Order: sequence, then C-alpha cells, then structure tokens
Amino acid sequence: MPAVSPPVRAVSSPPLTAPPRWLVPGYFGLLLLLGALLLRHYGISWDEPTDRQTGMISARYVAGLLAPDWAARQPAFKELPDFATYADNDHGVLFETPLCLLELALGITDSRTTYLLRHAAIFLTFVGGVWALYRLARLRFHSWRLGLAASTLLLLSPRFFAESFYNNKDLVFLAVFTLGVYTLARLLRRPTVGRALLHGLATAAATDVRLLGCLLILMTLGMVALELLVGPRELRRAWLAAVPTYLLMAAGATVAGWPYLWAAPLANFQHAFESLSNFAFDAELLYLGERVSVNELPWHYIPVWVLITTPVAYTVAALLGGLACVATLLRSRLALLRLPEYRLDLLLLGWLLLPVLMVIGLHSVVYDGWRHLYFIYPALLLLALRGATLLWRARRLSVGLRRLVLALAALAGLEAVLTLGRMVAMHPFEQTFFAFLPADVVEAQFERDYWGLSYRHGLQWILAHDAAPRIAIHGAQHQPLMNNVLGLHDAERSRLQLNPTDSNAYYLTAYRTHPEPFPDSLGAEVYALRANGVKILSVFQKRPW
Repeated sequence: MPAVSPPVRAVSSPPLTAPPRWLVPGYFGLLLLLGALLLRHYGISWDEPTDRQTGMISARYVAGLLAPDWAARQPAFKELPDFATYADNDHGVLFETPLCLLELALGITDSRTTYLLRHAAIFLTFVGGVWALYRLARLRFHSWRLGLAASTLLLLSPRFFAESFYNNKDLVFLAVFTLGVYTLARLLRRPTVGRALLHGLATAAATDVRLLGCLLILMTLGMVALELLVGPRELRRAWLAAVPTYLLMAAGATVAGWPYLWAAPLANFQHAFESLSNFAFDAELLYLGERVSVNELPWHYIPVWVLITTPVAYTVAALLGGLACVATLLRSRLALLRLPEYRLDLLLLGWLLLPVLMVIGLHSVVYDGWRHLYFIYPALLLLALRGATLLWRARRLSVGLRRLVLALAALAGLEAVLTLGRMVAMHPFEQTFFAFLPADVVEAQFERDYWGLSYRHGLQWILAHDAAPRIAIHGAQHQPLMNNVLGLHDAERSRLQLNPTDSNAYYLTAYRTHPEPFPDSLGAEVYALRANGVKILSVFQKRPW
C-alpha cells in the first residue's frame, strides 16, 4: 500500500491585528530624523565618484534623446566619455541616473553638497527597504510586533546601518530586492493582475539596479509552480492571468529603466549577462591572515564573513529557524507546504541559501567582505525571528525549557544592548564592526575599513592640528583619499594639496590588504584612529627635526 502523507489540519491564520495608528509612522519618522542627524558624519566611499560618473553619462545619453537642447546646455555633460564606448555603460543605473538628473535640476555644483544629496537618497532608499522588511515580517508572522522586531534587527546590524548612508550599490540593492520579495509574497497570497503589475515593477527596479535582480524572476516562477502543485485549486485560473502580466511588466519596465537596453534590448541584455558572468577583476585581499586573489577565494569566504560580522544571537536564531523549517517540512512529508506560511518559509530559505551556493558553485568574484550578497541578509533576519518564536513557544513545554529559553532571551537582549552601545562608541565607523573577534585578530587576518571612509576623519584631524595655509598629503590609496577631500568644505579643500614628493607631507593609510607596520621612512605615526580597539587609520609625518 503506498505511503500516505499525514493529513494537514486546515487552520486559519491568526488575525492580522493592527498597531496603534501612530506607532508605525512614529517609528519610521524617528528613523528619518535619526538619518537627518547623522547624515553629515560619514565620508565618501571608494566607488562613489565612479558610480556618479556612470550615472551622469547615462543621464546625458537619456537627455540627449529626450531633451537634446537642455542636454547641450549642461556644463556637467561637457567632458564626459561617450556612452557607446564607456566601459561601464552596461551597469544598471536606475538609482544613479535619476539622482544625477536631480542634482542638475537643483543646480548643485559644490562637491560636498553633491555627496550629501547622494547620501540622503541612499538612506531614504534604505528606509524603504526597512519598511518592506517590516511588511514582509508582518505578513509571515501575522504580527506587527514581529514586523517591527525585524526592522529593528536590521537597524541594530552595525555594518548595514553605517552603509545605509553611502553604499549606493549593495544597500540600495538590498532595499529594492526586499521590496521585490514582499511584492512576491503578496502576489502568492492573492494572485491578482494588479499585484502582478506591482511585482513586475519591483522586479524591474531590482534588475535595473543590479542584474542579480533577475533572481526574482526565478524565485517567482519557482513559487508559482509550487502554488500550482499544492496551493488552492480555485486560484489556478487567476495564475493564468497573473503570470503573463508579471512577465510582460517585468520585461517592459526593465528595458524602460535601463538605457543601455534601449538600442537593442535582447542583444544588450545578453551582453550584460555575459559581462557579469565573466567579470574580469584581479586583486588581492586579506583573508585569514593571507593575501588571496579574488579569483582564488576558498568556498568558506562568504560563510566566514557572514559569521564574524553578524551579531551572534542573530546567527544562532537564524540557524535554528532554518533547521526548524526543514525539519518541520520533512516530518510532515512536505504536506505542510499546503499552508501558505510554510511555502513562504521555503521562499526565505531559497532567498538566503541559493545566492550563496551560486557564488560558491560558480566561483564568482567577490571582495570587500560579503557586501555583494548583502541582499540575502533580510532573509537571515526573518529566519532568526522564526527561530526566536519557536523557542518562545517551547518555553511552555516544561519548567526546564522555560528557564533555558528565558536565559537565552536574556543573553540575546544583552547582546542587542551591547551591540547598540558598540555602534554608538564606533560611530561613524560602524562598517568596521566584528561581532566577536579580538582587535589583534582582526588587524592580522581581515580587511578593516575597505571603503576608505576613515580618510575623511584623518584629513579633518590634520586640518585641525596643522595651521599651515597649504598642507601636503598623500596616502596608501589615492582614490579614497581624494574622494574624502571632495566631502570637505571648500575652505578646507583649498588648504590640502596632493604632493607625495614633499618631505613634510602627511601620509594616510586605512590598512587595506596591509596588516604589517609601515616603514620608518614614512615618518612617525602622529595619529591613529581605532574603532572598538581595531586600528583602522594611521597618519604619518616626517618631523622637521
């Protein structure tokens, strides 16, 4: 007799209670206020000027097609490379190009104001991602409290909070990808044409920021197939309308938002995909105390970086939540997939694990920690909530379990308080947060401030302690050093001069791929900046005596 799956009791989801009307707007209003207060504290990261140029080149291309007379009058367009021959013309510019057009519309010419505008836009986009995570958690757990808990966990993730002000690549993609998963979850609950259109727009937005947004299409088709297999039969006809609507909207909006595709949508999309698949980049980075080529990273590079930069309680709870999802489904012989909550759990597992497995299996080029996979982090947080709620329910089973769960909850709460305290103490260098590694281990084995934001603080220290009208500077990396000159006030910029041949020049370093001490020929270390005990910047100068 064939095996029969155990019956699944039809249970209705708990009612989705509403929070007090003021609470969620107040929460996000305070977040916006916090962002406004902290916005000016962060420097300019390594790639920002290059990404701005990419956006400006696309802006000129778009304006030349749609408003050629206006484009011809823009001084910012005069000396830019040609769009057709620009090496990075296949990069998604949905975030960059509108931001450049806004900069031109506002008549901004000062570099400091330019990057403050950029940082404000990045943070606003991140807040949108926090909102999408709140809605997604509320949808999964039927609780606005757990929705706000998910949002708060993201804000209490030091690296992500700091990078939400300047990381126009990975944090913007995290936000739009999370929005795409949320619109997918809504579509799975009720497959209407309207929801399919919204999800198509979200998919296109993610793809037009980074080509990996196409993963949303694979995730959508996979989840729709699962819905057709085990979901309500009465919705199958609705899917016949929703799926083509979604695909057409995703394709059309992707082309509309990506100027590179306009001339030849299919051919240029294929070229962009091949360019991503064969990304040519050769550099060394510091990993586990060794200089390793980015093309020869071991399989454990991403898991190790996730582990050492994520608060311990989040990691443990996510592991428990993920294992609980798998164990529960297997124990039911997959019968629980008939319930929408468990199908959503499967989506979260795929969101977290598939990109990591793809990077490992395809030997994809990654560097600067695990920033290229930041977009999986909301899935980790949602699985952490899954694990936490499982533990909280388990406290009712016995007195011993109750004591254990309360002890674990106290430890997790203590770590959250300590993490917040470390964020305050490290500010504005939370991007160098390591969860549990001692400072000497970090300095010897891992990259520190690979974004180069600490150069701004070093420049400000020099300006405050040297009264000379002209100050010569140079550094270990020219690009982040000069980037952070752009973020200074005009009067400060005018005092600084890049001159490595000056015998009294200050030398700045953020220790990128350089754990060893610097030679005495650079002079004495006149200033050192530490974040949570880790030295992230040094300033050297030869004394005149």
